[in-house]
Amino acid sequence: MESYEVELDGKTYQVKPIRNLNGHSIGQYRIHAGKTVPIVKGGEATRMEEGEVYAIETFGSTGKGVVHDDMECSHYMKNFDVGHVPIRLPRAKHLLNVVNENFGTLAFCRRWLDRLGESKYLMALKNLCDLGIVDPYPPLCDTKGCYTAQFEHTILLRPTCKEVVSRGDDY
Repeated sequence: MESYEVELDGKTYQVKPIRNLNGHSIGQYRIHAGKTVPIVKGGEATRMEEGEVYAIETFGSTGKGVVHDDMECSHYMKNFDVGHVPIRLPRAKHLLNVVNENFGTLAFCRRWLDRLGESKYLMALKNLCDLGIVDPYPPLCDTKGCYTAQFEHTILLRPTCKEVVSRGDDY
């Protein structure tokens, strides 16, 4: 990817892979199922196995090629591996029930909570994050003013082939 460049408004920018992001395995109701697919050499050498599903992702940037958490968080996902955790705040218990009923372990954003009629839930959401029940996914940013992009396909490993299940008429 480092040999690519993009021209925007008459200016040429080199495109670099974002080294600290990966593709990943996908499980039932589990978007990040544990195995990673590095986009640069030097990552782990985990074997893909028949029947597994993967998000094959590439991330490019005109910046340094490394992202970090930045800005206010708006996206969240219930932690798939967390067992029972005692919750003391009644509002946090209520919010967890809303998350379980509407999203399960799939990602959600605060806007969707608003649409469900939830209000004044920020302290409860922070409590769920602090307890490790919900994981926050803040925006990832590279160098200020740079451009970033992501492309993804989902594949299923069959006995004799790799099926691209995200390919449709619009590709």
